[in-house]
Amino acid sequence: MLTRIVLNKIFTICLLLTATACLSAADGVAVRYDVRADRRTGQLIRSAVNVTPKIISPLEIGLPPAPGPASASAENRIDQIVQEAAAKYKVDPLLVHAVISVESNYNSRAVSHAGAQGLMQLMPSTARDLGVRNSFDAEENIRGGVKHLRDLQDKYKDDRLALAAYNAGAGAVNKYGWIPPYRETQDYVYRVGKKYGEARKASSVNRLQTATASPQSEVPKPPEHRPIEVFTDSEGRIHMRTK
Repeated sequence: MLTRIVLNKIFTICLLLTATACLSAADGVAVRYDVRADRRTGQLIRSAVNVTPKIISPLEIGLPPAPGPASASAENRIDQIVQEAAAKYKVDPLLVHAVISVESNYNSRAVSHAGAQGLMQLMPSTARDLGVRNSFDAEENIRGGVKHLRDLQDKYKDDRLALAAYNAGAGAVNKYGWIPPYRETQDYVYRVGKKYGEARKASSVNRLQTATASPQSEVPKPPEHRPIEVFTDSEGRIHMRTK
């Protein structure tokens, strides 16, 4: 008998620890069944308790704020760096922009399959030689790339060969004495040259249009009149003449 009472109490404690469940709900009122042990007999007694459920509002999933209009400050900053580096190393900024466009499409975080990095796609070894510590920094990358391009222009005296060496390396250009017969390099030289030519043509047209623009009409100056001299002769007659 004692063993039975002890087992009932243990069973009761387990039921109480596992919590009671809500089994049904109707008309906005839930029914919860509580289970407890009778202190005198030790038997389990189940009783129903009406519980008003707590209404929980559904979660509102916030959408990220819509991005604002794209700022042109980054593009302006890149152009400013290009202009400064091009002036320092005496390279046409239009050529620098053409290289950046083909190399990375102005993506400062770009990495090629060969490991070239940044806007002007500097190889890590080339970047170290140029003193570039962070190829993903736009200013360091462009200054290093423009200096490298200037060195190649001085070496080969031909922009086509300079671009070929920029893409395939000076060793390849030295080996073949011309643009290496690599499809990628030949396509690269063509694409950069095309963009550079188009940019120069557009720049020339803009300068021509500016130079031939009609000057603003000037207010016509009033005609100049010579001063009039008035005098009287010996006979008392008045004479007027221009000086």
